[in-house]
Amino acid sequence: MKHRGILAGAVLLSVVVAFAVLSTEAASQYSPDIPDVDPHKAFGSKNAPVTMQVFSDFQCPACKTLFTTTNRRLMEDYVSSGKVYLIHRDFPLPMHAHSRVAARYARAAAQLGKGESVEQALFQNQEKWEQNGDVDGTVAAVLSAAEMTKVRALVKGNSLDTAIDKDYALGQTYRVNQTPTTVIHCKGQIYPFPGVMTYDILKQFLEQLLAQK
Repeated sequence: MKHRGILAGAVLLSVVVAFAVLSTEAASQYSPDIPDVDPHKAFGSKNAPVTMQVFSDFQCPACKTLFTTTNRRLMEDYVSSGKVYLIHRDFPLPMHAHSRVAARYARAAAQLGKGESVEQALFQNQEKWEQNGDVDGTVAAVLSAAEMTKVRALVKGNSLDTAIDKDYALGQTYRVNQTPTTVIHCKGQIYPFPGVMTYDILKQFLEQLLAQK
């Protein structure tokens, strides 16, 4: 048990050091202001001490893992309590044939107040629609016929692609080159973290940030 405790401490330390190194470089280059926040894709209070931007791809298995494990608990423990402002950013990778389509449908549903249920459906059924390309059918399974009519109309327009492209361009300024990538802002500092972070590690890091004066 003692060895496990030492190992866990070492892992946490390595994560914190990685955050610190990345933040020093990022904070010197980028403004703490966060542009183009879609209120339909943001959760919690804008005045929260910590802001987290998650650059995600609906066709990415690692993004599914982050959404279904870490970020679900994050919403319950930190977003709902006003400690974290969570922003979803679309970062559809070119290698994924259906990820941009999925991002369009998720954004359209979010405008109707159905973003969370559609995101959950897309991630939970990822392997299925990845194979057959039936994003529309996956979303239709969790929305009413009237809602789907509105979603399809929005998907056919150009405004959703414009928003997705802005998210992608923003990710490039943070040097995002894989999904998921989480960019944490706190007290003027920026902490980018590529890959899936376990909830326990994220919680310990957030607690350290929130404890800073």
